[in-house]
Amino acid sequence: RISKSAWLKEHEHKHIADISQRVEDMTGLTMETAEELQVVNYGIGGHYEPHFDFARKDEKNAFKSLGTGNRIATVLFYMSDVPQGGATVFPVIGAALWPKKGAAAFWFNLHPSGDGDILTRHAACPVLAGS
Repeated sequence: RISKSAWLKEHEHKHIADISQRVEDMTGLTMETAEELQVVNYGIGGHYEPHFDFARKDEKNAFKSLGTGNRIATVLFYMSDVPQGGATVFPVIGAALWPKKGAAAFWFNLHPSGDGDILTRHAACPVLAGS
């Protein structure tokens, strides 16, 4: 992964609490047990190899340091337009999401059984222009 990132706590700024409320409204999920908001800037050449957002069975303690359980779902908010590159791709299902400022993507990472959904494997393609 090539990027710069920061974790933001709700008490640090009113906008963070507003975003958490927006996520609850969009998804119907509570933010009480969610991770802190993560902001990532990929910049020119930035990318993220194909990965899952959930911990696999052999990674039982993957999120222990965060004080959360496995990642039930993911919400991505795109904060800028990216003129070239930067797509979020889902290779297993052949889908691509192109960054558009103000857009959001949401998916469940886990099946109702708690097992990870392998269809959610995704990557961030290299940013060629923009950030």
